[in-house]
Amino acid sequence: MPSSGHRLRDVEHHPLLTENDSYDSSSSSSSEADVADRVWFIRDGCGMICAVMTWLLVVYADFVVTFVMLLPSKDFWYSVVNGVLFNCLAVLALASHLRTMLTDPGAVPKGNATKEYMESLQLKPGEVIYKCPKCCCIKPERAHHCSICKRCIRKMDHHCPWVNNCVGEKNQRFFVLFTMYIALSSVHALILCGLQFVSCVRGQWTECSDFSPPVTVILLVFLCLESLLFFTFTAVMFGTQIHSICNDETEIERLKSEKPTWERRLRWEGMRSVFGGPPSLLWMNPFVGFRFGRLQTRPRKGGPEFSV
Repeated sequence: MPSSGHRLRDVEHHPLLTENDSYDSSSSSSSEADVADRVWFIRDGCGMICAVMTWLLVVYADFVVTFVMLLPSKDFWYSVVNGVLFNCLAVLALASHLRTMLTDPGAVPKGNATKEYMESLQLKPGEVIYKCPKCCCIKPERAHHCSICKRCIRKMDHHCPWVNNCVGEKNQRFFVLFTMYIALSSVHALILCGLQFVSCVRGQWTECSDFSPPVTVILLVFLCLESLLFFTFTAVMFGTQIHSICNDETEIERLKSEKPTWERRLRWEGMRSVFGGPPSLLWMNPFVGFRFGRLQTRPRKGGPEFSV
């Protein structure tokens, strides 16, 4: 133990790494400086399949709304207004999905539990710090280890396979926007499906769509089911996320009934900490803060993620 008298705790009582261990401390020290220039991506088979399915289902919904319902409509302004609105919601939803999936959720540098790093912390005598025995890092308060990302994540809420990433300190805002825009587009699609069914029943099925009546019915029914399922799931997740932000408590902390050792933020303080700045329309914009980083491949050891 270092001479400062602090104590190190972990579940499996692993010792601190030394200079002879395999961890390369130089890679960890440089990773924090250029994290903004990297794209985070988790190489998990199930997560990648779920992410691709999400995109395909949104593209399917856009195809049915545009080519089955709106383009054959004789009402020009009805088609234009609803087409622009639905496509805007779809673009915002997919952009939010990408930002959630490709943003570092708040990963703690792997393997930073070295004696040199411990001494640089200048801890007080008797102060307790925690080390994760799985990724060999000093665990910050409210951080939890994700078995899929193979990393400790700051303020980890949960790992979502549909975005192929953890929802944590740095990407929770984009996940909230993703659930909101998917829920809104699902409601819009359900309304359009209802109006299309009424229009076809009152008129001629052969005139209300460019597709044959059986194909039109199948496409509309599948879109209704998809929209209903998506709305139910995302509306519940959106409400859960807003509740967690306002109470300054992650889903993991709630499920584990962890007693808060931190000073909880008030509701609007929690919202500002996640979305940034005072309430404004920028909160609804998933493109805020986006920039193209340098496309430099950075191999990482012992983890399923890669970055560019």
